[in-house]
Amino acid sequence: MDSAPNHDIARFLKRLQWAAVGAAACWLLWLLAPILTPFVFALMLAWLGDPLVDRLQRSGRSRNVAVTMVYSLMALLVLIALLILVPLIERQIATLVTSLPSYRDWFMLTALPWLEAKLGIELTEWFDLGHITQLVRDNWERAGGIATTLLGYLSRSGFAVMAVVANILLLPIITFYFLRDWDLLVERVASLIPRDHLETVSRLARESSDVLGAFLKGQFLVMLVLGVLYGLGLWGVGLDLGILIGFIAGLLTFVPYLGPTSGIVLGVIAALVQFGDWQHVAGVLIVFGIGQMIESYVLTPKLVGDRIGLHPVAVIFAVLAGGQLFGFLGMLLALPVAAVANVLLRYAQERYRHSRLYVGEHTAGAIVPVDPLADPHLAPRAEQEEK
Repeated sequence: MDSAPNHDIARFLKRLQWAAVGAAACWLLWLLAPILTPFVFALMLAWLGDPLVDRLQRSGRSRNVAVTMVYSLMALLVLIALLILVPLIERQIATLVTSLPSYRDWFMLTALPWLEAKLGIELTEWFDLGHITQLVRDNWERAGGIATTLLGYLSRSGFAVMAVVANILLLPIITFYFLRDWDLLVERVASLIPRDHLETVSRLARESSDVLGAFLKGQFLVMLVLGVLYGLGLWGVGLDLGILIGFIAGLLTFVPYLGPTSGIVLGVIAALVQFGDWQHVAGVLIVFGIGQMIESYVLTPKLVGDRIGLHPVAVIFAVLAGGQLFGFLGMLLALPVAAVANVLLRYAQERYRHSRLYVGEHTAGAIVPVDPLADPHLAPRAEQEEK
C-alpha cells in the first residue's frame, strides 16, 4: 500500500542529493576559477584538435606522431599570429599614447562644453586639476584610506600578474597532454555513466560537441574576418588608430551588438579628435555599415548559421552572468555551457511532448512513434503506462 509514496520520497531525496552535488561543484568552481583558466583553454584546444588527430591516425600514423604533428601546427599558427599582431598592436598603442594629449584637449574643450550646453549642468570644474586637488585636501583622511587600499590592491596585483604569466607558460604543456590523452579521458568519463543511460548520454554528447565545435570554429572565423575588415576599412578612412579599433571591434563580435557598437563609438571619437569633421565620421559609419551587412548576409549564415540556436539576448545574458559568477573563466565558459544547455533543453522538450503530462490521460495510449531525440527507454515506459 505504501510502496508508491515511499518510492516518491526516495526519488525526491535522490534528486535532492544530485542538487546538493551540483551546488557543491559550482561553489568549488567559483573557488578555483583563477587557476582553472589555463586548463579550460587547454581542454578547448585539445577538443578542437582531436578530430584532426583522429583523421591522421586513420591514415596510418600512430597516436604520438599524429599528436605531435597537430600540436606543431597549432603552435606554428599561434607563433605566426603573434609575429604579425604583436608589432602591429605595439605600434598602435604607441600611437595612442602619443595622441592622448589630443584626446584630453578634445574632451575638455569640445565634448564637455557640448554636454554642458545640452544638459545644462556644469561639468568642466569637476575635471579641473585644481578642483580635484582641493577635493583631495578636503578629504585627506579618506584619501589616505583609499591610498592604503590601492597599495594593497597593487601588491595583490603583482601576484596576479605572476599567476597570469604562470598560466601562459602552463598552457602549451597542459594542451599537449590533453591532446595526447583525449581518447583515454573520454573513455574514462564514459565508463562512469550508468549503463542504462549510456546511449542517451553519448548521443547528447555527440550532438553538443557538433553544435559547439561548429559554432566556435565559425565564430572565430567571423571575428577574424571582421577584425581585418574593420581594421583595413578604418585605416583606409585615415584613422591613425584604425587597426587597433578594428581589432577590438572584431574581438568583441562574439557578444551580439557589442563589437560593432564599441567600434562605432571608438571610431567616431577617433575621427572627431583627429580630423574634427563629419566626412570622416561618415566614413567610419560606412565601414561598420558594410561590415554589418557582410556579417549578416554572408559570414554568419555561411560560417555560423543557427548552430548554437540561442537568441542574441540569451548570449548576452550568458556572457554577463558567467562573468559575474566566475570572472574571466565564467565569460570563457559562458557560450559553451549555453550551447550544451540548449541541446539539453531541446531534449527535455522532446521528452515532455511525449509525456503523459503533455498529451493527457486519454490520448497517452495513442502515442506510438517516439522522436529520435527522445530517450530510447521512453518507449517501453509508454507501453507499460498503456497497459
